[in-house]
Amino acid sequence: MANADVFAGKWALVTGASAGIGAALARELARRGAKLVLTARRRERLEVLAAELATQGTETRIIVADLADPAAPQQIFDAAGDLTVEILINNAGLGQYGAFCANDADQDARQVRVNCEAVVRLSRFFVPSMVERQRGWVLVVASTASFQPLPYLAVYAATKAFDRYFALGLAAEVARLGVKVTALCPGTTESEFFEVARASHFRSRGLQPTAEVARLAIDALARGRRIILPKPSNRWQTALVRFLPVNWVTSFVEKAARPPES
Repeated sequence: MANADVFAGKWALVTGASAGIGAALARELARRGAKLVLTARRRERLEVLAAELATQGTETRIIVADLADPAAPQQIFDAAGDLTVEILINNAGLGQYGAFCANDADQDARQVRVNCEAVVRLSRFFVPSMVERQRGWVLVVASTASFQPLPYLAVYAATKAFDRYFALGLAAEVARLGVKVTALCPGTTESEFFEVARASHFRSRGLQPTAEVARLAIDALARGRRIILPKPSNRWQTALVRFLPVNWVTSFVEKAARPPES
């Protein structure tokens, strides 16, 4: 474990903490001694997680907020205003599988608000104080989907490409100011994403445990790595697509991912 105690005693804010990778990241940070601000839409799940962490001696605070609401980042910032948040985990995200013309247009808009706008706004709220202190850590959860356009996940992949590039650009800006920014690019992972995105048929492909993803992600954040692909097979896959024509890749994916009814 890299820099095992670097997060001990520090407040970390985790969005999308009610399930999946977000809950696993919260548990991993708690294991390393961090104090947690847990935020998500579902109060009941946040309370269960907070109670679990409390039994381990972790100090927690809950903020119920829906990042699809443009007012939510300000709400979260205000609710955590009396704390010194040194670790920001931009994890909340959602997707939608299917033909773009047939998908729910409001859900597409929510993807942009949650996956992109909320990440930028929360970072804008919390990073300046990190820069002032010349110490802080930001994790942005992108995806292996950020490395190529994905038919039938077109909006999701585009938002995750935004996340990855935002994280890498911000990392270069603030590195000399003592702030570390890491883009986490998980592949298929044990989470509720498949059900929420209506892509449950992809679950049969090898799923990486969320606890493993979280451990590798927090290790990378502690080290100051700017990007982490926690699943070994994804490392060569994402490297390969950089050398292949985009039209070839998207044509192949379109055939492989085409919904049965299309």
